[in-house]
Amino acid sequence: MDEVMQLRETTWGGLTCRVVDDLPDGASPQLGVVFCHGYGAPGTDLVPLAAALYQLDRRLAESVQFLFPEAPLTLEDLGMPDGRAWWPINLDRLQRQLQAGQMSEVRNFQPAELPAARQALMDVVGEWTRATGLPMSRCVLGGFSQGAMLSLDAALHLPESPAGLALLSGCLLNEQEWLPRGASRAGLPVFQSHGVYDVVLPYATGLWVREFLEQAGCHVEFVEFDGGHEIPWDVLKRLATFVAQRV
Repeated sequence: MDEVMQLRETTWGGLTCRVVDDLPDGASPQLGVVFCHGYGAPGTDLVPLAAALYQLDRRLAESVQFLFPEAPLTLEDLGMPDGRAWWPINLDRLQRQLQAGQMSEVRNFQPAELPAARQALMDVVGEWTRATGLPMSRCVLGGFSQGAMLSLDAALHLPESPAGLALLSGCLLNEQEWLPRGASRAGLPVFQSHGVYDVVLPYATGLWVREFLEQAGCHVEFVEFDGGHEIPWDVLKRLATFVAQRV
């Protein structure tokens, strides 16, 4: 990060949050972007995205504040002392289900910890709105992998639509609860990306998400790329433009 960019750590919604901005002195943000990391990553995993997005579109530096909440569960017992999770995942079981074509089980998976994680994320957004004086409609929710799933789930439960969604390499889950809520988000702008060669969450799982969102009436910008479970530079360039359009 350069010497102008500010990084601070706070606690919102009971979660440790890193807040990053590059606003001019005395300026307030016009938009917030909340990015949730994926399963097994440390809470700081996505923080460098802020600097990358500022670099790609300098308009963001004048108006956007980024928030990076840290998932509440530790994975130290699994040999990942810095790893965090929004809810436990049995990766071997998930891969067996996908390989066996047990799509209904994957699409309707309802983690017991999901409601608590959702509420914590919604509380983060609520505390950000109180701190900035901005409405929820001035906040973009997003994340990578498990964080993308959580951000979509939270967006469907918020009392009003966020400014947009940014879903990077996510998957459909909790489908039976999501379906009746989808129509309430008609018109919501969504940026979605997924790697064609993703072996963690296969490309088809990203298409499930796109289909759900489009049927709900969301405006989806879907970016596929020749890669795996990752966030390539070309995706970041498109994401920077998407965020700038929400300001």
